[in-house]
Amino acid sequence: MDKKSTFINIAKVLVGLLFIFSGLIKLNDPLGFSYKLEEYFEVFHITFFNPFSVFISVVLCALEVILGAFLLTGFYAKKVMWELLLLIIFFTFLTFYSAFFDVVKTCGCFGDAIPLTPWQSFSKDLILLVLIVFLFIKKDALKPVTTNISSRRITSLIIVALPLFFGLYTYTFLPIIDFLPYKVGTNIIDAMKIPQGAPQDVFEITYTLKNKKSGEEKKMTDKEYLSTKIYENPDWELINSSEPKLIKAGYQPKIKDLNVYDSQGVNYTQEIFGNPYYNLVAVGWKLSNTKEKAMGDINAIAINAVDNFNIRTVFLTANSAQDATNFSKKLRLMTEVFYADAVPLKSMVRSNPGLILLKDGVIIKKWPSSSLPTYNELAQKYFSKQ
Repeated sequence: MDKKSTFINIAKVLVGLLFIFSGLIKLNDPLGFSYKLEEYFEVFHITFFNPFSVFISVVLCALEVILGAFLLTGFYAKKVMWELLLLIIFFTFLTFYSAFFDVVKTCGCFGDAIPLTPWQSFSKDLILLVLIVFLFIKKDALKPVTTNISSRRITSLIIVALPLFFGLYTYTFLPIIDFLPYKVGTNIIDAMKIPQGAPQDVFEITYTLKNKKSGEEKKMTDKEYLSTKIYENPDWELINSSEPKLIKAGYQPKIKDLNVYDSQGVNYTQEIFGNPYYNLVAVGWKLSNTKEKAMGDINAIAINAVDNFNIRTVFLTANSAQDATNFSKKLRLMTEVFYADAVPLKSMVRSNPGLILLKDGVIIKKWPSSSLPTYNELAQKYFSKQ
């Protein structure tokens, strides 16, 4: 095998595996990637695509896996290279736009498993673009692993069907691997704490000064301003100072944006998530999309749990108090209703509604609306043993 063939094979394997990995990571959490797509839809003022975000998420992520697998097998090489080229040009434009205009903080290229900044994502896409352009030029050298038509058809069917099935499964239920901060086993209160002595955020302020005699202007950081003691020199006057700029991030707790309030604005975060006993938390971050039948099932669980075991159930939403009151009255909910920002609620459980079982702040189990437990299952496995 000559050097040219070796390089083609290396490029093929790198691109193929990276596309498969990227697609599978996002297919593990297609609802999460759909949230990222909605951010892009908002940036480009095409929010009319929002109702189709989950469908687009599953198809786009499955397409990454399918194209990566076809590249490795060498099937339909010319068509695959055209699609890969168009896809990487689109991704490169998207990540550059996000980075240059600072509109989407993380691209979601590898889901929540490997968060990348927009500039990191753009750099990654540039490398991929170079490799794909090279493979596109050499596409005639990409040979299939088999020329048997029946084998190719069966393999192709499997390659197309498996990622689509996987994406639909994880959307219907929950991610196979939970990369979010609210995974099972997490102590929510501990995950919100900053350890004593942990590194703090470092900020920098830029001062602009002017020399009264010469008219010269100079800029210096707050550290330089203090170390040089230029403020003691009567020839220099301070004109203005910049806003504090973060130059080094300190310790970041795993959960940093969770605050739960009642309708009066009283904070209940510690009380709810620091409960030493079993308690249930239902999440319906957007009530217009919350499945009412599933919420009714959760309500039935809550009624039995409080009557028989004095188990507290709360319902968290990002909607207004008025919307929540109307929703609660409509379904005759017996759960207490509290309010939180949509971002942490989306991360708690990838379902609307979803149900979480906690004890002493630790997430014991999570269920999507499609596979809620019965009250008897909860009573036998958990409540009767506390």
